Amino acid sequence: MNLDYLKVFYVAANNKSFSQTAKDLHLSQSSVSLQIKYLEEKWDCKLFERTTKKVSLTPAGEILYIQVKKILTLMNETTNALEELKGVVHGDLKVGASLTIGEHILPFILAHFNKLYPLVNIQFNIFNSDQIVDKLNNQEINLGFIESMLSYPVVKQKPFAKDELIVVASPDYYLVDTETITIDQLLTFPFIIREKGSGTRQVMEDTLRKNHIDPSKLKVVIELNHTEAIKSAVEAGLGISILSKSAVKKELELNTLKQIEIKDIRMLRSFYMVYDQELLQLPSKKLIELIEEKYNSLLAGGLR
Repeated sequence: MNLDYLKVFYVAANNKSFSQTAKDLHLSQSSVSLQIKYLEEKWDCKLFERTTKKVSLTPAGEILYIQVKKILTLMNETTNALEELKGVVHGDLKVGASLTIGEHILPFILAHFNKLYPLVNIQFNIFNSDQIVDKLNNQEINLGFIESMLSYPVVKQKPFAKDELIVVASPDYYLVDTETITIDQLLTFPFIIREKGSGTRQVMEDTLRKNHIDPSKLKVVIELNHTEAIKSAVEAGLGISILSKSAVKKELELNTLKQIEIKDIRMLRSFYMVYDQELLQLPSKKLIELIEEKYNSLLAGGLR
């Protein structure tokens, strides 16, 4: 049995799409279909129900999915045990981080990790929180870092830092002449917002709903998917925004942005490591250990 065929099946089961699986694994769609067909012929049973829009597992497919997960877990545990025995940490470490963590926190941690484990090949990319969980499920990344808790029971979510979201405006912004506003006043200003799927946006919208404010009532003038672009737009006077305090620390110090308090409200959140416990490879385990040993106490209580 070719283990690669089982991996293709596993990713296809997670994606519920052969075309997306082909993209994720850099294969042709016909190659994915042929490998699935091989498995179906080998066991003489149908593994997927196919429609024009998606595929779903049959009862036989559900059984195979559970067993393939066990196989991948056992292979991973065997590799980790042998690598630990040799006493040398090497291999690939594929990390995905959401924007704020990826730009302002993780580079420092990865630089420390690289000094400890120079033989590890680090691959680091920025995605939004939803994309990170999808890529974890498909084993495109080994470890993710996201800005808010997500409803994904298949991955372990472990807090490793705290952060605060704040309202920011240009110091010269003529529409804001006070340092404190109410939650209702927030709806009266032109607003620059992060894209859907970002942790920052999720925390902001959750906080508004808890305070009986419908996020759709915000006067959104533009939606951007990069913090630096949002900061530039706010500095230019296009509107106000809500961003991580850790992401605007320099601008606040230089007075190119100013913080606006919301009366009686603070938007606090945790940052999370996310991973599949059973499929953690040795480099990923070592990075988690480093963060837990060296950085939890440093980051706890907020990034100010």
